[in-house]
Amino acid sequence: MGATVISDEHALDGGPGPLGATYGKMMMWFFILSDALTFSGFLAAYGFSRFKFIETWPIADEVFNHFPFAHGVNAPMYYVALMTFILIFSSVTMVLAVDAGHQLKKTKVAVYMALTIVGGFIFLGSQAWEWKNFIKGEYGAVETKGGSILQFVKKGANGEYERVALGDFALTLPEDRTQLHRNNGFWFMEEATIPTYSVNEVMQGFKADESILVRTELITAEKEKTVLSREESLKRLADSKYVVEGANLVRNEYGSKLFANFFFFITGFHGFHVFTGVLINIIIFFNVLLGTYEKRKSYEMVEKVGLYWHFVDLVWVFVFTFFYLV
Repeated sequence: MGATVISDEHALDGGPGPLGATYGKMMMWFFILSDALTFSGFLAAYGFSRFKFIETWPIADEVFNHFPFAHGVNAPMYYVALMTFILIFSSVTMVLAVDAGHQLKKTKVAVYMALTIVGGFIFLGSQAWEWKNFIKGEYGAVETKGGSILQFVKKGANGEYERVALGDFALTLPEDRTQLHRNNGFWFMEEATIPTYSVNEVMQGFKADESILVRTELITAEKEKTVLSREESLKRLADSKYVVEGANLVRNEYGSKLFANFFFFITGFHGFHVFTGVLINIIIFFNVLLGTYEKRKSYEMVEKVGLYWHFVDLVWVFVFTFFYLV
């Protein structure tokens, strides 16, 4: 009869596997590898699309220039940089939690796990705030029949062109506009929320204020959007079809439709990973408090969830670099 071998490893760890790692840890590495290929595909598609429409791609510094409690202050990338720092710092606290687990220090593991969870929640809240501003928009624009986005600018006190919001010049005319729903049209007919102003109200307000000019999507050699003359502006506006406020999956005031689509999809997919990581961290945190890993004399579950959290942080570094900075 063969001898029965009793292992000290917990059933969830799966015992020793290839390269001296437990099978549980190896499975986490396999998952991370497959997920890394998925994110690589998304970022490659984003890079291809941006390269194809490089002359009309929105300028990130102009889109992500908000900061909480600082309305009207131009702070390009400041808040996104703060979000990135918070997420990276949460990765540091996770490293400390893993290290404390190796030393079987239950209290320190719990403290550092709690800090990691707080950092994850702050990042998710910051991302939700960023989405809110992106969806709502600030200035508004019009879309032509050809699909081009036209924004509005005028010279400021320093002689440079500054964005102008539709509400600063559009007129309010006695127009009767009705939201089209399926209950007041055909069953297949429905439209998005009616914008604050109609195309005619924007046109009439533009004609009444000669200081305002139209800015197109085309980027100049100086990395700025092209500003048209007054005559050219009136000519381009005559081709207007929609008033656009904020962004959605159909059209957006920032420029290329693909920009908004990639923003929602890539940052949303990453945000889902962060949310999942926070939930798993909470479960592990309570297991630590209950002494589950103390009884096993192994905190490998903390190490495995730490691998996932580090991966999520690393992916955000690439998203931040390629989507926001480059």
